[in-house]
Amino acid sequence: MIWHLFLVDDVIARGWTPLTVTRPAGEILFGALLLRERLERATGLSTVGYLTAPGLEGFEMDGVPPLVKPAEIPRNRALVLLSSRYAPPLSRSGEPELIIPAKVPNSRARLMAEDSHVGWLLPPGAVLPPEEELTGEGSVFRHGSAVISDTIGESSDCRVELPGSLLETPWDLVRRNANQLSQDLSTLYPEGKGQDIKRLPEISGVEQFGADPVSMGKDVIVEPGVVFDTTSGPIHLASGVRVRPLTHLQGPAFVGTGSNLLGGLFQGLSCGPMCNLRGEISTSILLGYTNKAHDGYLGHSLVGRWVNLGAMTTNSDLKNNYGSVRVTTAEGETDTGLLKLGVFLGDHVKTGIGMTLNAGTTVGVGTNLFGEGLPPKFVPPFHWGSGRELVPYRLEAFLETAARAMDRRGVPLTFGESALLTRIWHRVHADEGARGTQ
Repeated sequence: MIWHLFLVDDVIARGWTPLTVTRPAGEILFGALLLRERLERATGLSTVGYLTAPGLEGFEMDGVPPLVKPAEIPRNRALVLLSSRYAPPLSRSGEPELIIPAKVPNSRARLMAEDSHVGWLLPPGAVLPPEEELTGEGSVFRHGSAVISDTIGESSDCRVELPGSLLETPWDLVRRNANQLSQDLSTLYPEGKGQDIKRLPEISGVEQFGADPVSMGKDVIVEPGVVFDTTSGPIHLASGVRVRPLTHLQGPAFVGTGSNLLGGLFQGLSCGPMCNLRGEISTSILLGYTNKAHDGYLGHSLVGRWVNLGAMTTNSDLKNNYGSVRVTTAEGETDTGLLKLGVFLGDHVKTGIGMTLNAGTTVGVGTNLFGEGLPPKFVPPFHWGSGRELVPYRLEAFLETAARAMDRRGVPLTFGESALLTRIWHRVHADEGARGTQ
């Protein structure tokens, strides 16, 4: 029996703003893998599609499964539905960690991890769970939500226990990322071995200390004057990475394909493809195609794609009174309970020279901040300005700038992406009645 994997973005995953405004949650980097890649590796299955509520119409990205509606999911096939927020461990053997049974159960089977409902196994012909349980306010992907039978084949749903746990909030990703990185790199690149993987060779002027390995893919360039510190975890440099002089990279760290480290101190870094990074970055996740090519501090933060941080842009990640950081979103303020937490930056955010951001700040997609004033802790998408003097960013000017920035990396702004960004702009500014300004 061939199983077909679908990932579900429930109401909690869709609340991971600002990143899930422009993508399914499974396309967020966690550790050394996207959440989708983690689930595919754990199950041994390829994702057929994302099941999510309306709002992402037009989303498209190379290599990413399409969005589907419940009516489009085939009923005559064996289905695996998993929460996009479910983070299972990886198997050291290379075999799938989640054993999907060869024999299909007679009825729906609920998949559980740490007393949280994380998905279903559905035999051919089984009725899909109600849409309200999948993507609505009544989502069952919550801790202790399912009270179900323990025997496969009964008329009620059976229960299958799995390893791993659900991620609950965007700051959960930041809090857990360093530990996840260490586990991922030790599993994916043990001792720097694997197809097209090698350990760091001896290079004149390059220092390495620590027990864990530094591994790398093809065409990696490490210049003299670099220090690798693996006393706290391993390091992996993906294919095409270049590490410039005066870079100190402390593990655990994952540097994505084609990225450049231009000098500075990096620790606990998860970085997607094609980033240019300099200065100090600590315990942060950058999804890719981000420029932070000058000095400044980025700490305990979560950053989308196509972000450009001007010289000396710096965020706080620790309050002066050492209290827990509160995060502000469109829904209000939340006490995270975390002593150290930085900022959350959506796709296409830009900051000017010397910009400072408070701990717990959320900046929406397509926003351009500049000047000396400290912006508010919640900046809605598609705004422009200095301090609290923010006005709508004119849609045509934003799209022109986004297309120009992406073209510099050889990536086109597709019709679908442009349409999605346009819908978000109109949704944000519908009540403002403004044409917007540049």
